Amino acid sequence: MGLKVRTTRANRGNRARSGFSLIELLIVVAIILIIAAIAIPNMIRAKISANEASAASSVRVITRAQVSYYAAYPDVGYATSLTNLGGPADNCQPTSTTACLIDTMLASGVKAGYDFQVTAVLPSGGVNTAFVVGASPVSFNQSGVRDFCATNDGVLRAQQGTGDPPVTDLTTCSSFTPIQ
Repeated sequence: MGLKVRTTRANRGNRARSGFSLIELLIVVAIILIIAAIAIPNMIRAKISANEASAASSVRVITRAQVSYYAAYPDVGYATSLTNLGGPADNCQPTSTTACLIDTMLASGVKAGYDFQVTAVLPSGGVNTAFVVGASPVSFNQSGVRDFCATNDGVLRAQQGTGDPPVTDLTTCSSFTPIQ
């Protein structure tokens, strides 16, 4: 009185097709790897482009802050450092040592994968009559590939970077290509 289970060819074929073969899985993995190989470099280039746009904007912000600092503290001239342009995050009271003109992150000297530096130059009678603001990538070819700078003429300049520290002198900055 046992039950007989009838096995037909159709049932055997369904059982054999119930999963993926190793070859099918390898093909899917290979396709995913090819897509990743195409997408990752584009993602890195997009991040570099975003960091460079942020650096250029930050150099402009620092340049405007220097002009405001000069107008507010004519007995000092231009600020000698980023910390002079910044200040505490809360209840900032403007003075010549903390002018509260830029945010604390930018005043720290590192923002969006770039190092920033401000140098006051051409002191005359105790007043700094010129400045250079420079920006260079923290990790060359990873966070950026261009260096940026500006002087008291207000022109933003850039050149292909080399991994060097930010520009700190007028002559070097003046040799960079002006950008619009």
